[in-house]
Amino acid sequence: MKVGDRVCVKESVVVYHHPEHRGKAFDLKGSEGEIVEIVTQWQGRPVSANLPFLIQFSKKFKAHLRENELEVI
Repeated sequence: MKVGDRVCVKESVVVYHHPEHRGKAFDLKGSEGEIVEIVTQWQGRPVSANLPFLIQFSKKFKAHLRENELEVI
């Protein structure tokens, strides 16, 4: 996977920060988005992020996910 790829969430991932469901559980399974960043560095130093893929689902909603939770479309 690389920046710019379209992806779909293949596993059940519950978030509470979705702008249309603020404060309530929202399952991302089946949602489609685009990879906008793969976190490998922070302030110039290499890091091993737990949730390295930053996915843009809509104009107002992004989420960090793991590789095993995603599949390329």
